[in-house]
Amino acid sequence: MSKAVKEAQIDTVVIGAGQAGLAAGYHLARHRVPFTIFDKNERVGDPWRTRWDSLRLFTPARYNSLPGMRFPGPQSANSTKDEVADYMEGYAQHFEFPVRTAVTVESLSKVGDRFEVAHDQGSMIATNVIVATGAYQRPRIPTFASELDPTITQLSANEYRNPSQLRDGGVLVVGAGNSGAEIAIDIARPGQTFLSGPDTGQEPTRAGSRPDRLITPIFWLLITRVLTVNTFIGRKVRDQLFDPPRGIPLGRVRRKEIPAAGIEPVPRTIGVKDGMPVLEDGRVMVVSNVIWCTGYVPDFSWIQLPLPSKNGYPIQQRGIVESQPGLYFLGLPFLYSLSSALVGGVGRDAEHVVAHLIDRARDPTGRTLQTLTG
Repeated sequence: MSKAVKEAQIDTVVIGAGQAGLAAGYHLARHRVPFTIFDKNERVGDPWRTRWDSLRLFTPARYNSLPGMRFPGPQSANSTKDEVADYMEGYAQHFEFPVRTAVTVESLSKVGDRFEVAHDQGSMIATNVIVATGAYQRPRIPTFASELDPTITQLSANEYRNPSQLRDGGVLVVGAGNSGAEIAIDIARPGQTFLSGPDTGQEPTRAGSRPDRLITPIFWLLITRVLTVNTFIGRKVRDQLFDPPRGIPLGRVRRKEIPAAGIEPVPRTIGVKDGMPVLEDGRVMVVSNVIWCTGYVPDFSWIQLPLPSKNGYPIQQRGIVESQPGLYFLGLPFLYSLSSALVGGVGRDAEHVVAHLIDRARDPTGRTLQTLTG
């Protein structure tokens, strides 16, 4: 991309208009920090709109609010993915955030002591950059997927919408975590649907049930206040979840419902034979469809800066990158707590990051923020 087109300088660029980027926008606007938000999607909320049709949040609406604006509707209801998308779009409009949609950021680099955010329509110079692209950026699909027979329909979890996308015949859902289990139930072709992968266990109550609503306040306290990077148990849970990555217990689907729906649990999928997927026990699965629900990997390869990382995630302290002053991250799992990537959990992290950004801009006499003027 040509960098001939230069835009006005600005204090802060936020990359991503999902829940993390919008929460950052709220706190930046509160403190009158000049900022803009870039998002590659056509509309705010599109990453939610494009998930599978039957998807609902595990947490009731009362726990899904961004700072400054309550999530609408019955507060005990488990919101649909479209309701979340519309809420986010309405949130950005309500606060009149300077969001630029359909802008793809291509690289982040340094120009002197400032950052250059290069995108497909030009570039922008900023004193601070908040990366809020989230953790679930690129589906983790095994390399042997390319060896499958080309007549097999292959979809990742973020591409699947509903059963109408599938061919007649068997369906192998690879990955037995929450996404895989919910998609398998959504398809549920008795005798023709197979759920591949190790059992991840299940939560003690079904998401949305009456018992679940009773224990949710305790659960929310646990994931926001107890399971944090500042506690031993929090760090232990973090390491168990992400080193190596693994599925979390089933929230909405009960394990007994899988065989009851005519879905056959099968071992892990490990390769291909004669164009068909092969299981760990050597069984060859003759199917017409494969849906990869094998998780996601972070992708920060576009950041052209020295950036220490672990398991693909940048090393930071509550979103602050000490080795790159002015660079921040939001929306990553366990940025501070187990709730850090959730809609209702990003606000606290965003407040902390913006407070640090403002403190960094103060001069030794304590005078207020020094901003770029163009």
